Amino acid sequence: MKKISRRNFLLASGVVTIGAALAACGGSSSTSAAASSAPASSAAASDAPASAEGKVLNIWCWNDEFQSRFNDYYPEVKEIAADKSTTTLKDGTLVKWTINANENNNYQNKLDEALLSQDSAADDDKIDIFLIEADYALKYVDSDYVLDVKADIGLTDSDLAGQYQYTKDIVTVDGSQRGTTWQATPGLFAYRRSIAKDVLGTDDPTEVQAHLSDWDKFNDVAAQASAKGYKMLSGFDDAYRTFSNNVAAPWVDGTTVTVDENIMKWVEQTKEYTDKGYNNKSSLWDSQWAADQGPTGKVFGFFYSTWGINFTLLGNSLETPVAEGGKEEVGNGIYGDYAVCEGPQPYYWGGTWICGAAGSDNIEIIRDVMQKLTCDEAIMKQITLDTQDYTNNEKAMEEIAGSDYKSDFLGGQNHIALFAEAAKKIDMSNAGPYDQGLNESFQTAFKDYFTGNVDEDTAKANFETAIKEKYPELTDVVWPA
Repeated sequence: MKKISRRNFLLASGVVTIGAALAACGGSSSTSAAASSAPASSAAASDAPASAEGKVLNIWCWNDEFQSRFNDYYPEVKEIAADKSTTTLKDGTLVKWTINANENNNYQNKLDEALLSQDSAADDDKIDIFLIEADYALKYVDSDYVLDVKADIGLTDSDLAGQYQYTKDIVTVDGSQRGTTWQATPGLFAYRRSIAKDVLGTDDPTEVQAHLSDWDKFNDVAAQASAKGYKMLSGFDDAYRTFSNNVAAPWVDGTTVTVDENIMKWVEQTKEYTDKGYNNKSSLWDSQWAADQGPTGKVFGFFYSTWGINFTLLGNSLETPVAEGGKEEVGNGIYGDYAVCEGPQPYYWGGTWICGAAGSDNIEIIRDVMQKLTCDEAIMKQITLDTQDYTNNEKAMEEIAGSDYKSDFLGGQNHIALFAEAAKKIDMSNAGPYDQGLNESFQTAFKDYFTGNVDEDTAKANFETAIKEKYPELTDVVWPA
């Protein structure tokens, strides 16, 4: 696969149109900012690092998750500013954090503009590390703006040997690995123990899984839950990843978009759930969806990957948030009333990768950060024990899976054991650079169908229109027969 040139990177990021004029163009789910300040030179940022290490390490991300992992677990941290905008390392290096929220493609738009100016930026202003997500990883790793973690940064095969293979595959182009991560993100189905007991007569994860082990059984439980006054899922999007991660081929081949049959099964199920009242008509991240996970919620369960358990679900379960003085303990909301099982299909959701930016003058620090925060078995294990996150070291995770580790939030369950099995089934072979944009456009187009505002044919036509506006280079859409 050929690396993306400056011009093609602009096209992929939505900064210029096919006509090559610098203009605002759809980048993901919103209009992208024009990069009129981008340098005219067609040369990519230099891959050659400066010989002397810089005194400022610039890290770009979209929330504070990696910042907290860095500040809490990177051994070289000496001091953290009160507002967390900077971190000082023991050798005096100042880490500057640039955090741009992900909404409406804001993070990618600003990152793209900065990368396009990387070769003309002052050394202390150059991006050294930036974070990417699975849905758009290939856009960046298949470009000239990212360093090879082995050839350029210096990690070794031995360093990376303990990591899950899929976490390396997704950021590898033509044998060149161009990112690394502290996470692995297999998915499970998180359910309310009290609701499972009422509907199924048991809250035991093994027994609940027997009732949910395929989609037909899952749908049967949805009907039983509805009869008891519960919703099976919160909204339209909850099951989407479970279907979209089990497609037969990538979204795009050449200039043709192919809608997989499994994606249409999601449409069929979600329309049925909406019409029958099996969901609450919410969307991911909206207030209804969050409330459905809390003390007043009446939803049987939620599809969540590893980060979702500790990063989102736990917080939503509390009646009194930690920020308001609440504690993460049984008695605060429905803390302790969740458990997890495998669900009807294996899937993954998300994941965050650390990339070294071409042109950085901090290669030694980048290597040390990557080695300590993604390769060090002891650190990986401690992150999981402290945070319930699932980290990217197979040996460490197997040790916890086989131990007496228990999650109080999950009613004493060792969920790491289930995640360890699910992680072995992750297949990233059908991932592609258009995944985020196409997935988002598809879900948006079909919400109007689910709610009865348009018929299915109109929803299909709206999807085709949306993606051709977003990606003019994609010329055809093929639907299942």
